[in-house]
Amino acid sequence: MFLEPQETMPQTSVVFSSILGPSCSGQVQPGMGERGGGAGSSGELVFQDGRLISGSLEALMEHLVPTVDYYPDRTYIFTFLLSSRVFIPPHDLLARVGQICLEQRQQLETGSDKARLKSFSAKIVQLLKEWTEAFPYDFQDEKAMAELKAITHRVTQCDEENGTVKKAIAQMTQSLLLSLAARSQLQELREKLRSPAMDKGPILKAKPPAAQKDILGVCCDPLVLAQQLTHIELERVSSIHPEDLMQIVSHMDSRDKHRCRGDLIKTYSLEAYDNWFNCLSMLVATEVCRVVKKKHRTRMLEFFIDVARECFNIGNFNSMMAIISGMNLSPVARLKKTWSKVKTAKFDVLEHHMDPSSNFCNYRTALQGATQRSQMANSSREKIVIPVFNLFVKDIYFLHKIHTNHLPNGHINFKKFWDISRQIHEFMTWTQVECPFEKDKKIQSYLLTAPIYSEEALFIASFESEGPENHMEKDSWKTLRTTLLNRA
Repeated sequence: MFLEPQETMPQTSVVFSSILGPSCSGQVQPGMGERGGGAGSSGELVFQDGRLISGSLEALMEHLVPTVDYYPDRTYIFTFLLSSRVFIPPHDLLARVGQICLEQRQQLETGSDKARLKSFSAKIVQLLKEWTEAFPYDFQDEKAMAELKAITHRVTQCDEENGTVKKAIAQMTQSLLLSLAARSQLQELREKLRSPAMDKGPILKAKPPAAQKDILGVCCDPLVLAQQLTHIELERVSSIHPEDLMQIVSHMDSRDKHRCRGDLIKTYSLEAYDNWFNCLSMLVATEVCRVVKKKHRTRMLEFFIDVARECFNIGNFNSMMAIISGMNLSPVARLKKTWSKVKTAKFDVLEHHMDPSSNFCNYRTALQGATQRSQMANSSREKIVIPVFNLFVKDIYFLHKIHTNHLPNGHINFKKFWDISRQIHEFMTWTQVECPFEKDKKIQSYLLTAPIYSEEALFIASFESEGPENHMEKDSWKTLRTTLLNRA
């Protein structure tokens, strides 16, 4: 089962709190007005207990655009802008918003009330401001930027020189360009950063020289290492944006014919974060398998168990799961003589938390506890919640797969997208937490750049530490030796 999102969510950034408010319920807020409603033809919106649950794409787009007497609920703005990309590219949506604005403007121009026209223009600019703040990446597309300029040009025609509408547009445009420039620079930096080197190990001698540094030579305090892992997690997860997560829906659905321009770039941050999990798992396995003496391997395993426990206490479940995964890799798990010397009680507790039975029920209970702690936190240390990212992605995808995009009457199943938006919003609140721990460049450099063994090299190191015990292992060891000798 999925945990029900809490009604009161953790503190978010200014952008997300202003757009989403205290919850993502989809309720129409008092004083906001209401556009459409009631069950009816495919062009109408359907509400249930004051909550928008379905409508045609055209009606949902019209519901997004303000009028003189109406401004859309901010939870609706975020949810529709987030989910609409499943059905229509952002630049096409912006073009349609521009058309609706033009039609309304022409109607207002037939009257002589300039105040109403100016009020309408100000609301359109406010909508565009919220769009550009929440989803600036939508405007990297030249078509989208051209549509934005066209809309802002229309709404400023009624404004005097240096008027409030023109000033608001200038500020919005400047902020948007700064956001796009910052993301572009971040993308360039990511591409320059190399992944940790993959060490295949020397032929038939995977053991490093005795003097070669290992993780314990860099940091022997499990709490400090857990804090530095949390630093890395928060830095990497902060580069993930709501629209990136929405790609889970559009990319994994084989029936989905639409692909937004720039999807490959948008999913880079997801792939990079997923790659970090795999690298950490392999680093843990490498650090264990490369140790020559059994006593030192035992110490290394117990150290990583303590690190994982400290990650759990912090609320860094992603690093915790990566460490456990590394220790459960076959080259490490098969080291029975080493494990027999390890005090495994703490490891058993960790594995209990990550037991996959009942859809990771134990983990979800712990995550819920961390979420509640974050909501009531008095310090930034208590606000940290870093979920297991692979499970979060599966949750979003599962929500997508069990509910159809369209209802039998052709309406978009907007209730489904409220649920997905709520999950993504909760995740985004966690990414906004500032890491309270002091950064240690030496430790982080080791974690990010230390060579890691390939799977092949891990098995070699494992077999050299503890020889093969059964026919299957003997055959694997023989095959590895033959492969490496031939390669040499």
